Amino acid sequence: MVTPRATVRTLNEVPVERVSWLWPGYLPAGKLVVLDGDPSVGKSTCTTDLAARVSTGSPWPGGSVNAGPRDVLLLSAEDGLSDTIAPRLTAAGADLGRVHALLEVPRLGEDDSIRMVPPSLPQDVPTIERIITEHRVALVVVDVLMAYLNGKVDSHRDQDVRGVLHQLAAMAERTGATVLLIRHLNKAGGSNALYRGGGSIGIIGAARGAYIIGRDPEDAERRILVCSKLNIAPEPPALAYRLVSDETLGCARVEWEPVPLEGMTADNLLRAPADEDERAAQDEAAEWLRGYLSDQGGQAESNAIYRAGTGLGFSKDQLKRAKTRIRATSGKTGFRAGWSWSIDTTDDEGSPKGAKGAPSETALPSHPSPLPSQCAVCNQPLHPAIAAEGATAHPTCEVTT
Repeated sequence: MVTPRATVRTLNEVPVERVSWLWPGYLPAGKLVVLDGDPSVGKSTCTTDLAARVSTGSPWPGGSVNAGPRDVLLLSAEDGLSDTIAPRLTAAGADLGRVHALLEVPRLGEDDSIRMVPPSLPQDVPTIERIITEHRVALVVVDVLMAYLNGKVDSHRDQDVRGVLHQLAAMAERTGATVLLIRHLNKAGGSNALYRGGGSIGIIGAARGAYIIGRDPEDAERRILVCSKLNIAPEPPALAYRLVSDETLGCARVEWEPVPLEGMTADNLLRAPADEDERAAQDEAAEWLRGYLSDQGGQAESNAIYRAGTGLGFSKDQLKRAKTRIRATSGKTGFRAGWSWSIDTTDDEGSPKGAKGAPSETALPSHPSPLPSQCAVCNQPLHPAIAAEGATAHPTCEVTT
């Protein structure tokens, strides 16, 4: 018998490849990604919205182009298909013919009888891979991860979870499918986002990307999706959404805000709600920024805003949060120009707004150069509507503004 030898590859023999994306800048294809959040914060509703976009090829939140339509595989241990998952998918506009749910797998009992049981990890990784291959699945959602670890896996033991996730990661790489693992946040104190997910730290260590969904500390009805780890690309900006009721179907659906958030980090999202003094300071920063932009005709360079604001005692983080609160937009005013922040200074009738008027969303300033056909960051095709606004990259790819 010949003893197998260790596998060793010299790096000059390894082909260099660009990272492939399911959702450009957010969800890498063929990788493990973790999504953490407290119960009832809307994790499942959010992933349902993402699954619907995969199934139809609809644009991603933030405007980046979706290369779909493609198929989705769901492993859901907490929600019913008929009364929860199917209505949510319908409300999100999914193509239900492209969404599949793995409910049970056959298992041979001690008496040689076959019984149907819920799937478990890592035992049923081969079954999951077969389904991915048969249906050409692009996104696998495991909701929640802990419910699918078999009884021999200690979710708090690093060696155990790494063994499971190694098999899942290898499957994802072979198939090119993004595997999204959902977890609940633990009750630990502190705001370090990397340590707040349930189970061993080895879970987030094995994932290539990780995100947290939480309630906006200043608006409990607003949810924020923010990156806590992405070690294959720059961390993308946070995105905000609200859960709205679909009266016909009796369920919730997601409404994304069109403008990515600046200054929001995973650690900030997990911090305690702002006290009265902090909230007052943030209100003051927002009011100042609105007035400053209005005095400048609705637009000013971001560097000038930082200089003026910090000179008055506002921090850069406060100014970034203020930008989000007044719904200012950011964009480049021309080729190789710097970033500017803008608000709409007219009301619905075309009259100038007062400094305290509520601004609305504004498009990016027009671009004098020919419309690009590819994103300057991820090289994916630019949606015509984005290109028509003069942007050279998807809003979600522009991580430094």
